[in-house]
Amino acid sequence: MAANENEKSGEGQCPSGTQQVESVAIQTVVGSESYNEAAILEPPQLTHPTNLLLILCLMVGFCCQTMNGFDGALFNGLLANDIFLDYFHGSDSGIWAGLVSAMYQIGGVCALPFVGPAIDTWGRRVGMFLGSFLIVVGTIVCGLTIFNPTAGQFMGGRFVLGFGVSIASAAGPIYVAETIHPSFRGMVTGYCNSFWFIGSILASSSVRGGISLTTNESWQIPVWLQMVFSGGIMCTCWMIPESPRWLYVNGKQEKAASVLTKWHGLGNPESVWAKLQVSEYEAHLNMSGSDKKFWDYSTLFNSRANFYRLACNCVFAIFAQWAGNGVLTYFLVPALKGAGFTSSVTQANINLGYSCFQFFWSLIGAGCVDKIGRRPMMLYGMASCSLVWIGVLTASSQVTDSQGNINSAASNATLAFIFIFGGVFSFSLTPLQALYPVEILSYEMRAKGMAFSSLAVNASGLLNQFAWPIALAKIGWKTYIIFVVWDAIQTVIMYFLLPETKNRTLEELDVIFEARNPVKESTKPTRIAVDMDNNVVGLKGDDA
Repeated sequence: MAANENEKSGEGQCPSGTQQVESVAIQTVVGSESYNEAAILEPPQLTHPTNLLLILCLMVGFCCQTMNGFDGALFNGLLANDIFLDYFHGSDSGIWAGLVSAMYQIGGVCALPFVGPAIDTWGRRVGMFLGSFLIVVGTIVCGLTIFNPTAGQFMGGRFVLGFGVSIASAAGPIYVAETIHPSFRGMVTGYCNSFWFIGSILASSSVRGGISLTTNESWQIPVWLQMVFSGGIMCTCWMIPESPRWLYVNGKQEKAASVLTKWHGLGNPESVWAKLQVSEYEAHLNMSGSDKKFWDYSTLFNSRANFYRLACNCVFAIFAQWAGNGVLTYFLVPALKGAGFTSSVTQANINLGYSCFQFFWSLIGAGCVDKIGRRPMMLYGMASCSLVWIGVLTASSQVTDSQGNINSAASNATLAFIFIFGGVFSFSLTPLQALYPVEILSYEMRAKGMAFSSLAVNASGLLNQFAWPIALAKIGWKTYIIFVVWDAIQTVIMYFLLPETKNRTLEELDVIFEARNPVKESTKPTRIAVDMDNNVVGLKGDDA
């Protein structure tokens, strides 16, 4: 709880105006009154064994993002493998690279009608299982191209991979955000998406390790490794508690209360946190909502508040894909060639180092989500991305002179700015990619809304897959002009559209989106009066 003001007064009154106290501290905070009151009355204990065990359970959800990172980054690494390209008669840029890469996003788009029903009908754990199962199937299809050297079968496998990842990457973050203690939701769910880089690092490492081989095993080994995390999720997802929110709305209220008491109340049936959430479930969760009907998407559009939520969800998902990171995630190899790094081994080493660098900064950023807040991180992050692209643009324009000679200083400067961009994006936006879209959706619309989020990610990814490899091949460094301008535009839109969500339970966010001006409502301060014994004796709005 961030306190911006701490005033002492000689005496104070409780909300009823009858109790006198000797000394009262007035703390100004951002967030809901009930959330901040619970945080004072029952301070959360991250290092408590029960909380640590719950985080261990949530690692299954983390693995959904790790799996996504491995699958998403693998093809970028394979573009540096000459044996792989020769086997399929492909190239590392242009239409072939864009088409094969895009099949992953096309599969994700086609999964839209199935994501919400799978997660809502059978639960978050089943959603993770189904997505992982499809990834295993897709891996087998890709791997068996060793007996059928056609790019068509490989693309078919990537289609199934993208279909499965859409389901699993929606179920994982939803499970984490709904199951973790409210006080740790921002940090832990932020770390969830940061684990994307573990998959990316392992994919880069497997490609780097295989590139020294002279046979088809150099690309076959990384392809088959896609089964590792998906297989692990399939085996462990039944050993963890189900989301208490899913249990509550599916007729298992006692089980939901038991889960909250055990994991959030640390076994105490009188826990303030457990009682707060049960009361909010009763007040906010619709027991017969559209989440019970797989065909019913009306809740996404049936009110201004819900439409605003969905708009925020999709806008953030798209903007996080269009900051320019798509080029450096999926087509780093041709970008490096344009910067003068032409050796396959050098490209593989840079790709691995870039993934490790991003992972480090994403971990730092996830730890700062609740301290800094969602809005400051996304706004300063996107604005900084625009500035860094100016550096990439300037340096890369000087890599090759009119005679075709390489300017090593400009080449190294381009690489440095690419790494700076990776650090800025990973710190400020990567932790929010799994957290923010889940937070701003109410329970009834969460699974189907995340399906739209997945659609937005994959549809915007199609532009990344088709446009940027062709642009890099045709106009080279001039491609980066687009990112300089567009990131600045995205920053302005985010400022006026996207509200703050920290220091509230998921149900308390309803107040924000039902307000006339959600952004203003989300940043409104709340004053809490606390006596010398740390008891809450008054809760007041910003006009107190």
